[in-house]
Amino acid sequence: MIDIDGAIGYVVAHGDPVERARLSHLRTGHPAPPEAVERIAAGQMSEGGWPASADGGVPSIDATCYRLAELDGIGALSSPVGVQALQWLAAAQRGDGTWQEHESLAGEAPAWALPGDPEATLYQTSVAGFWLTAAAVEIDPYQTRTPWSEVLRGAASWVVTQLRPDGTWPSFLAAGWHAAGLLHQQQFYYESARVQQVLGDRLPDMSPADVASMAAALRRVNLGDDWLLQSARKRLAQTQRPDGGWDSNEGPLFDVNTTLTALRACRS
Repeated sequence: MIDIDGAIGYVVAHGDPVERARLSHLRTGHPAPPEAVERIAAGQMSEGGWPASADGGVPSIDATCYRLAELDGIGALSSPVGVQALQWLAAAQRGDGTWQEHESLAGEAPAWALPGDPEATLYQTSVAGFWLTAAAVEIDPYQTRTPWSEVLRGAASWVVTQLRPDGTWPSFLAAGWHAAGLLHQQQFYYESARVQQVLGDRLPDMSPADVASMAAALRRVNLGDDWLLQSARKRLAQTQRPDGGWDSNEGPLFDVNTTLTALRACRS
């Protein structure tokens, strides 16, 4: 069993104001106070996205998706700040349905965001498509009037062409669960199920942070409480620390973020 109270206590003891706002939103469902949104909005460019660095001159797909995830964590994905970012993200889609960073970012981009790199393109397309999907689900849970429908269909159709016959994908692990959510909501059910099967096979070797991120993402786009999510929660129960937290992939400074993600994955 996951120690929910222990995880909450860990975040309260070690979290910063935005992280505590995320915890409050998880527990109550109420949107975060304006100052929490303002902290995340700092640095947003006039176009709607965020730059890759504080002195960056162009919006970044990767940085913007990161900020959208932060906004979503405090219930502010549909805030004016979030909507402006989502609109920029949709407009930044390329003609073939993909997303890539601006070529000027090539010298500073991490491996998963290298302009022109096939693995990075699949990762960024999956993540950008996922966050537009999450926003569409929030606006209309039954998907009867989906915003950005052409954008999302184009992204999903391209992602499908990249899957191998066995359901694996030529990109980073996290591309898998973001793609699964995008594909499921675009009614590529068979392709999404194949990706989820691969994720299930890889679950025993995943880090706690990856398990938490996967489960939280799939819950976010209403994939239900199926075998993969149940297995993920069991794995999280096995890897929770005695202090209530979970290890991040980036070191102790990010353990609170991983713990919040695990709590989101386990919410009822």
